[in-house]
Amino acid sequence: MLFMLRFFYLFVCGALCCVAAVSAQEQDSLRYLLPEVDAVGAVLPVTVTSPAPLKHASHEAIARLGHAGVADVLKYMSGVSVRDYGGVGGMKTVSVRGMGAKHTAVSYDGIVVADAQSGVVDIGRFPLNNLSAVTLAVGRGGGGVHSARECAASALLSLQTMFPAMTTTNIDVCGGSFGYAAASLYHRYKQPAARWGLTFNGNYLRSDGMYPFDLVNAGLVTREKRRDSDIDAFILEANADVWLGDGRLDTKVYGYLSQRGLPGAVNLYNKENRERLWNRNLFAQAKYRRALGDVWDLQALLKYDYNFTRYREVSANYSSGEQVDVNVQNECYASLAAVCAPLAGLELSLAADAAYTMLKNNFIDSKAPRRLSSWVSASANYQLRGFKFSASLLATYVADEVKSGEGMAPLHRLSPSLSVVYSPFENDILHLRASFKDACRVPTFADLYYLRLGNVGLKPEKATQCNVGATFYLPGGNILKNLTLSADAYYNNVRDKIIALPTMYVWRMMNFGEADIWGADVDASIALAMAKKVTLMLAANYSFQYAVDVTDSSAKNYRHQLPYTPRHSGSFTMSIENPVVNVSYLLSAVGERYMLPQNTLRNLMEGYLEHGLSLNRRFTFGGVGVRMQADFLNIANRQYEVIKNYPMPGFQWRLSARVDF
Repeated sequence: MLFMLRFFYLFVCGALCCVAAVSAQEQDSLRYLLPEVDAVGAVLPVTVTSPAPLKHASHEAIARLGHAGVADVLKYMSGVSVRDYGGVGGMKTVSVRGMGAKHTAVSYDGIVVADAQSGVVDIGRFPLNNLSAVTLAVGRGGGGVHSARECAASALLSLQTMFPAMTTTNIDVCGGSFGYAAASLYHRYKQPAARWGLTFNGNYLRSDGMYPFDLVNAGLVTREKRRDSDIDAFILEANADVWLGDGRLDTKVYGYLSQRGLPGAVNLYNKENRERLWNRNLFAQAKYRRALGDVWDLQALLKYDYNFTRYREVSANYSSGEQVDVNVQNECYASLAAVCAPLAGLELSLAADAAYTMLKNNFIDSKAPRRLSSWVSASANYQLRGFKFSASLLATYVADEVKSGEGMAPLHRLSPSLSVVYSPFENDILHLRASFKDACRVPTFADLYYLRLGNVGLKPEKATQCNVGATFYLPGGNILKNLTLSADAYYNNVRDKIIALPTMYVWRMMNFGEADIWGADVDASIALAMAKKVTLMLAANYSFQYAVDVTDSSAKNYRHQLPYTPRHSGSFTMSIENPVVNVSYLLSAVGERYMLPQNTLRNLMEGYLEHGLSLNRRFTFGGVGVRMQADFLNIANRQYEVIKNYPMPGFQWRLSARVDF
C-alpha cells in the first residue's frame, strides 16, 4: 500500500504540474508510417486522432531520456509489460494489456518481423541509434494503406528508420558497467535535389553481464555475481530509397549476428547455467508505395527472411555431456494493398498477404514443418462532421505440411473490428474514441511439433478487445508549449489459451484456459517554457489491470490474478532542457504480482521502483556537432526481479559520446 501511495503521489504531481512536444516534421513522418490519421491529423499529433490507443516515442525523446534499447522505451508506456531475464544479454519480450507476448506483432519499416517457431520477437536485438520513432498501437483501426498481416495482431509495435533529407554521418560510442561497450556508425547519403538516398547503419554491442546480486538461501544471504549473461552482437543494415515517378521504393538488407549466454534461474546453489545461444538472422525487404491521383493509394511489400539458431547446453544429464539443437527458418512474404477514396469522406481499402515458412532442425524424427499463411483484409472508413467510423474484416487461412506424421488441420477464421472517433469541438482539442477488435493467435511450430511436447490438435487462441477512451490536446503558446491528457478503459477476453499441462507420462501443450482482463490507462504530458532557452517537460502514466483466470469456477485459482501481471504499474519522467546541461529523471514503478496461477503468499513477488538519471550536453567543435551523455540506471541500487529467480542488475552507469558530421 505504501508503495502505491508513493507512486500515485508522483503520478498526480506529474499530471497536475503537467511530454510530448511534437514538431510538424515528426507529424509528417508519423503520417507516412501510420496513415490512419484523419483530416485534422495534419496539424495534430497522430496519437490524438487515432481510433486506437497509440503510444509514441520520438528519436529526440529517446535520446533525451537515455534509453539504451527498445525495451527501455516500452517500460515507460502505459499498459505495457516487458519480460526481462536480466542484463543486456537477457531475452526481452513485450506484452500489452495482459494479452501475452505472442499477441504483439513487431514491424520494422512497415513489414512484420515474424518467428513461426517461437511466436515471439526478442526486442533487445533492435538498436535505437537509427530509429526515428517507436510506436505502439493497441488494436488497429482507421484508414490508410497497411498490410493485412499487421491487422492480425492484438497490438502492433512499429519501429521506423530515420531518412534525413541531407547527407548525414553519426558516430556513437558508449561504455559502462559490467563490461558494457557499444559502438555504431550511421551514414546517410542524400543530395537535396536527388530523388534517391542510401543509408548504412552498423552496430556492435558486448557485455560480460557479471553483475552482483544477493543470493538468499533460507536465512543465509551471500553476495554472488551473475554468470552466463554475456553477449556479443553485430548488426549491419543498408537501406536504399528511390522516388520512381509518383511512387517511392524503400529497400532494406538487415543482418544480425550474435552469441550469448542464457542465464538460468538462480536458486539455492544453482548460480550458473551452462547454456549458450548463437543466432544468425538475415532478411531483405522492399516496400513500394504510389499515389494515383487523388483517389488511389497503392502499396506492395516483399520480404525474404533467414534465421539460424544454435543452442547448446552442457550438462551431465546427457550421455555425450551436452545437448545441441540447430534450427533454421526460411520465410518468403508478399503483400498487396490498395486504398480508394471515391467520395469525400469515404475511404475503402483492400489488402492481401501471403507467407510461406519452412523450419528444419537436427531433431530425431523431425517434422520439418512448412506453413502457408494468407491474410485478406477489407475495410471502410467514413468521416461525417465530427465523426469518423471505421469497420474492417480480416480473413485468415493457415495450412501446414509435415515431413512425417500428422500436421495441424487447416485454419479458417474471420475477424471483424469496429471503431469510431468523435471530435465534439471545432478546435479539435478533444477526441473521444471507442473500438472493438476480434483477433486470434495461431499455434506456433513449437506449440504443435516440438518433440513430445507438441500437440497438432491445438486450436488458435482467440482474443476479444474492447476500448473506450478520450484524448485532450492543447497546443499552447509562449509559456505552455503543449498539454496532452489521455485516458482509456478496456476489456480483453482471451479463450483457448495454449499452455503446457502434465499428462500421464509427459507435459503437453493444451488449449486450456480463459482470461478476463479489465483495465485502465491514464497518460499526461506537458511542456513548459520556464525561461529563455529553458524548457520543462513532464510526463506520467498509470495502468490498472484486473487480469484474472476464469477457466474453471471450481479451481483454486479461479479469478486469481494472471502470473506476472501487476495490478498497478506506471512511470514518471521529468526533463529540463537548458543551454548548460540537460537533465532527465526517470521513474518506473511495478506493483505486486504473482509468479504462479495461485495467488498465495508463497507465490507473491514484491513491487519495485526503479530510478534513473540522464545528463547530456550538446556543443559544436570545429563545425562538428558533439553530444556527451551520462546515464545512471537503478540509482537506488535496488535488487529486484522481473521474472522469479532472475535477478536484475543493481546500480549501473553509462558514458556515451555522439559526433554528427
